[in-house]
Amino acid sequence: MALLPRLRQLMRRPSSASRVGARRPTSTARRGDTLHEDALRSMLSDDPNNTRAFAALAEIVRRRAAETGPDGDPLTAPQDELARQRAADLAVWSLGEELAGNPRAWYPLIEVARLSVHDDHEGTLRRLTTGAERDPSGTALAQALSLLREAGKPVDALGIGVGHWRPREHDPEVARQLVLAAVEADRPLDAKQFLANLDLYPDQASVRELREELAHVVAEAQQAMPGT
Repeated sequence: MALLPRLRQLMRRPSSASRVGARRPTSTARRGDTLHEDALRSMLSDDPNNTRAFAALAEIVRRRAAETGPDGDPLTAPQDELARQRAADLAVWSLGEELAGNPRAWYPLIEVARLSVHDDHEGTLRRLTTGAERDPSGTALAQALSLLREAGKPVDALGIGVGHWRPREHDPEVARQLVLAAVEADRPLDAKQFLANLDLYPDQASVRELREELAHVVAEAQQAMPGT
């Protein structure tokens, strides 16, 4: 089956909170990395936004998916590189959906959105929005905006950012991502307003260098406007 239909099946699959962080049962022999996997899942059960633990666990499930078939048999493993990559992506997608069942989880949603950003527009925006709403620090929002910008979707980044940015409370990195998204979307006046909103951040000394950097970006964008 093609990757996108498989991903959509996983997307529609209901998650169960009681299974978050639990290793799936398997009939295959225990592998050398099983204890490591169990430790990583335990860490992610405690903190589903542990980026290092997620990356390490994603690497394990990617390798397993690429080396074995759905039944755990190496003889039925994907035979070509594209099939192995699809199997690995599906495994990480499934892991992210599983961990996203934790109501505190935002990072797994970002990672699933990364896999779906070119194939599932609405699902991607939904996941990024949910992730941003779950994280009061603004880190999830900044990563969501960065992901959309990297995918060439600055207008979508602006749509999420404008509705969720809290300049007084959020990581100033959100301001950087919004200013850059506005410039990339040919909206220099919006970029200027986002820069001005940095005035609301309580620790002005900590954002001085960021303000200078973004002021330079905004000035260049305004100079490039027709008629200026």
